[in-house]
Amino acid sequence: MDLDDFLRIAQYGIETAMFVSAPVLIFGLTAGVAVSIFQAATQINDQALAFIPKIGASVAALGFFGSWMISKMSVFATYAFNQIPNVTM
Repeated sequence: MDLDDFLRIAQYGIETAMFVSAPVLIFGLTAGVAVSIFQAATQINDQALAFIPKIGASVAALGFFGSWMISKMSVFATYAFNQIPNVTM
């Protein structure tokens, strides 16, 4: 196994991590922006008001995309474990 094979596995791992984390981050970002606009419009400066909707959006994203996220991670784990016999030098 040469350097290109290791780089391919690393690239696939990074891509998987980005795809799996994207829904939760996007939902949290959207909720944060919406709450920030609401706070700016109403001039309410409460930290709990900004924190609780982000948690709710993240939990909703995990509930909605959870099975897809697990399947993506299991496909990568299977691929990575199948590459172990090729690592011999």
